Amino acid sequence: MTEPTVLSVSDLNQSARRLLEERFNLVWIRGEISNFARPRSGHWYFTLKDDAAQVRCAMFVNRNRLCRMQPSDGGEVLLRGRVSLYENRGEFQVIVEHMEAAGEGALRAAYEALKARLTAEGLFAEERKRALPAYPRHLAVVSSPSGAALRDVLSVIRRRFPLLEVTLLPVAVQGAEAEPQILDALNRVPGLAPDLVLLTRGGGSLEDLFTFNSEAVARAIARCPVPTVSAVGHETDFTIADFAADLRAPTPSAAAELITPDAAALNQDLGRWRQRLMSASNNRLELLRHQHAALRSRLVNPRDRLLQLMQRADDLETRLRLGLGNSLERTRTRFASLQQGLERQRPEPRIAALTAAVAALQGRAERRMAAQLTQNADRLSALARTLEAVSPLQALARGFAIVTGTGTDTAGAITNAAAVEAGDSIQVNFHDGALHARVERQAPLPEQWRALNHST
Repeated sequence: MTEPTVLSVSDLNQSARRLLEERFNLVWIRGEISNFARPRSGHWYFTLKDDAAQVRCAMFVNRNRLCRMQPSDGGEVLLRGRVSLYENRGEFQVIVEHMEAAGEGALRAAYEALKARLTAEGLFAEERKRALPAYPRHLAVVSSPSGAALRDVLSVIRRRFPLLEVTLLPVAVQGAEAEPQILDALNRVPGLAPDLVLLTRGGGSLEDLFTFNSEAVARAIARCPVPTVSAVGHETDFTIADFAADLRAPTPSAAAELITPDAAALNQDLGRWRQRLMSASNNRLELLRHQHAALRSRLVNPRDRLLQLMQRADDLETRLRLGLGNSLERTRTRFASLQQGLERQRPEPRIAALTAAVAALQGRAERRMAAQLTQNADRLSALARTLEAVSPLQALARGFAIVTGTGTDTAGAITNAAAVEAGDSIQVNFHDGALHARVERQAPLPEQWRALNHST
């Protein structure tokens, strides 16, 4: 009978945990929170229950710090997590990775579906994005007139670039009336002719931001004739409007920073440019004054200048006549000299001497080549006779044989009996063929060969 496998409690709990984690890798669960606790470690521990059952849950601090809601007892939530087992107590539990209010599930699914469809359509493509003007003069703000987002935007604009004209298009930013008001405001933009449009509001839940995840609002932003900036919610909030806009800002204040140049820095730049312009203008004026003075000093009376030119023309005429006469005489003399030199350099005598020298050299070369050929032929005959005398083929023809090994260890010529052992294979090579043999035993050299070896 086979002995049963006995597990320790630790082994059992560990095996159960592995099975649970492999079977339920990632699940979505909906239920009501109870017994919520947050110890000093920052982790969240609570029970998720419905009308018929409950399960223990843990959401560790590295995940709950990303949660956008504050859980409390009685709240209905939608969780995503991994099923596991707390081995120390043997408790079945869910390790939560994401938590949201139960009503956000359908909204988030609709958000993801719309985002995927508009992305495939190319509405969010980077090549459609337009650059913001470097120095805008007129900004249209689509926002709630009583919201903190508008106050933050105006505060930054007054600090950085108070010259910017701001036109507010007041709208509701959540609720049933928000979408039609935002669409109407965006349709009014062409009549205002601003340089760019800012669409903004503060943070909130997914339901609060629902209007900015509308397909109609996204398409209205894409149709806007001027660049658009979207600053909806906090830094972690992303809406469909953010993707449709030409630029997404993490917060309303950051949007105002991105839209406006820094007036203080511009004033400093203008001061530097003004100083450089004045310095360049003064330097240019001073240069022109010097040039003017130099030109005035070079001006002379035209009559005096004409008399100087006439005198110079007479002088050049005299020098030209003298120069032509001297040049002609020098040319005649040089021509006569070149003609005499050419006569002395006639090639006929030199050609005859060179022809005789070539004939003599040709005769000497032919005689030397004949002698060298004869000498080489004699030397070749002597070498052939020497090679034939020492060739092993001559020894084979006289009845001798060369023994070689056939194995890898005995390959090559065998020159003594001690090089092989009984049982080795050998090859006996004659002048007209070879014999393959096997060594049966070793024996001493016969008497007649031993005597011959001593005599040699």
